[in-house]
Amino acid sequence: MRSITAKLVLAFLGVSLASIVLIVFFARWSANEEFRKFLSAQDQANIASTFSDYYREQGSWAGVDEVTLSFGNLTQSGRYPFALVDNTGEVVFAGFGHTLGEIVSQPEMEQGIPIVVDENVVGTLLVSDAMPRMRPGGDAFLKRIDSVLLFSALGAALLALTLGLLLSRYLTRPIRELTAATRAISEGNLEQVVPVRSRDELGDLAASFNRMNADLARSLDLRRQMAADIAHELRTPISVILGHAEAVHDGVLPPSMENFEIIREEAGRLEHLVEDLRTLSRADAGELPIERQPVAPQKLLEDVRAIHSHRASQKNITVDVQAAPDLPEISVDFGRMIQVLSNLLDNALRYTPEGGQVMLSARQVGQMLEMRVQDSGPGLADDELAHIFDRFYRADASRQRDEGGSGLGLAIAKSLVEKHAGRIWAESRLGRGVTVVITIPI
Repeated sequence: MRSITAKLVLAFLGVSLASIVLIVFFARWSANEEFRKFLSAQDQANIASTFSDYYREQGSWAGVDEVTLSFGNLTQSGRYPFALVDNTGEVVFAGFGHTLGEIVSQPEMEQGIPIVVDENVVGTLLVSDAMPRMRPGGDAFLKRIDSVLLFSALGAALLALTLGLLLSRYLTRPIRELTAATRAISEGNLEQVVPVRSRDELGDLAASFNRMNADLARSLDLRRQMAADIAHELRTPISVILGHAEAVHDGVLPPSMENFEIIREEAGRLEHLVEDLRTLSRADAGELPIERQPVAPQKLLEDVRAIHSHRASQKNITVDVQAAPDLPEISVDFGRMIQVLSNLLDNALRYTPEGGQVMLSARQVGQMLEMRVQDSGPGLADDELAHIFDRFYRADASRQRDEGGSGLGLAIAKSLVEKHAGRIWAESRLGRGVTVVITIPI
């Protein structure tokens, strides 16, 4: 049996039938017992009333044992399942294992039913627990009760089957929709949205599936876009190298140092792009080694400023460092963290106009060290700020490729910071520059 709907229907039906059988059994047993007790109580009341009427007419129990009473249907083997004793404890009507004239003990009399005449107790009725029913219609009544219970059980079973079918189809509907959606996705159709019909576990499952599908579609789009961007980035330097090499080979361009330098620069740019891609792929695969060591934050900032001091001086940009010398050390890979800050400073110098300023700062915030790279460039709009850590993203799409980097610097910085259990984000307002913030656990 492979259908979950059939399994649920059988489960509902099985539980319902088991419950119905138990209910019918206990209801029938309880009805029999209660009806028997009811009839027995009525019989005892009738017997007591008969003896009471006899005493009221005769004024004593004399001759009561010789009088034929209307209890014929209660006799068992010719004896009555009850006995009557007077106030002295003497048996005046034999039955219930007692003989005429026998003296009954006081404790046994206390368990009997008093016979009251004119508010006076004139005797005691001793009744057997095995007293049969007095009315022949009792069996017919119980049979009618059994019939009602049987038809009720059949109706309940039919209702359980109907509800089981409806509930199973309702409960399995999200599963069927998820199954159809997964099949469509396996065939390459990612435009699948499963309706969320409830707020229970099935609703959470449908919502999680929609999020997963959206992330998968976005991931595939990013992969296609990345492949196109990589092809585009590689094509530019390769085209320049091939063009100049063929021109020199064909004699169109002279084999001068200037032309060879162009080829060398483009080859270096190509090598740098390939190295960036390799770093990102290793970071994504979790294979990028991190060799931690205690590092003073001020040394990191000073070293990065020294690396880019020549380029900053060429653009007449001031690079300042603000970091207290007593800041606690952080455990990081010194080379990787230099690479992160170098990418950020390189980006800041590229967009800061001549005569501008870049500020490198560090401070302690709780148990985290916060480092900032702040430039005085034109800043970014909110929609641009949300994508600056995306791979191959450039805030100015119209800028020529040779005027900027590969578009991977900030993506690499983000990967390396996260490898150090840190966070990185950017803050900006148009006309007020961009500030990139890094937090690393102390």
